[in-house]
Amino acid sequence: MWGEIKIFTGNANISMARDVASYLGVPMGDALVNTFSDGEIQVQINENVRGMDVFVVQSVSHPVNHNLMELLIMIDAFKRASALRVTAVLPYYPYARQDKKVQPRVPITAKLVADLITTAGAHRVLTVDLHAEQIQGFFNIPVDNLYAAPILHDYVSGRNLDGLVVVSPDAGGVARARAFAKRLNASLAIIDKRRPAPNVAKVMNIIGEVQGRDVVLLDDLVDTAGTLIESAAALRNAGARRILAACSHAILSGSATERINNSDVDELIATNTISLDHKKEMCPRLTILSVAPLLGEAIRRIHEEASISSLFV
Repeated sequence: MWGEIKIFTGNANISMARDVASYLGVPMGDALVNTFSDGEIQVQINENVRGMDVFVVQSVSHPVNHNLMELLIMIDAFKRASALRVTAVLPYYPYARQDKKVQPRVPITAKLVADLITTAGAHRVLTVDLHAEQIQGFFNIPVDNLYAAPILHDYVSGRNLDGLVVVSPDAGGVARARAFAKRLNASLAIIDKRRPAPNVAKVMNIIGEVQGRDVVLLDDLVDTAGTLIESAAALRNAGARRILAACSHAILSGSATERINNSDVDELIATNTISLDHKKEMCPRLTILSVAPLLGEAIRRIHEEASISSLFV
């Protein structure tokens, strides 16, 4: 058995970290994570962690590089404070879209982040819905990649939708959408996007029947919401009735919230892997679901050396 469990957090998503600690029935760890006047990050652990099982909860979202440095410095601080084990809990993994070389002379930044986390001293990683599953192989330490689909499923199944169709916004998300549709006993549709020539508008073909039916556009993340809005417009033109969108990670950068408010999307359902408190005020169509119970249960089982495979279903 590992030492006493301790939950600490940086500044990226404090409210969710508190919910995780509350689920586990343990107090939040006492740590100072501050910034000096020149921008350098200051970390000080204000309690004894020697021999403890430490979990550092930090969503590495905007500002990405600052939050990543907070995580790395905290891990190093716990290692130097003689924590028995340090688990990096990243509800949102940064740079995950840079997981391969798409053209010559570009980095594989997702691998670099994995190396940084490992070198800092993390013993294992816990995350949610990696953009690319192969990122698990970038680590030489254990990685547990949880799925938010059951949380999204429970909410959507209670929405009393008529003739539900789950829609993948591109070919790459078909497997995710098919599994989600199977859970809901719903139909499946796919949006085929093509650009005939440079600077020519996309042609969007919908494979499947959506006319007069409620649809759920499913993706792992929404960033600028460009793909989401284009897909929703195509579905509306094809006769879809209610258009819901669901994702694990709502990055919502730039003017994404304003664009969603003016789009054909009736509701955007997202989990709080990224802090969305300020986005909710800007986007009334946003519904936020908590992943704290999922992360809390995974942390409890990791601490107790119990199986967490049932959480992957």
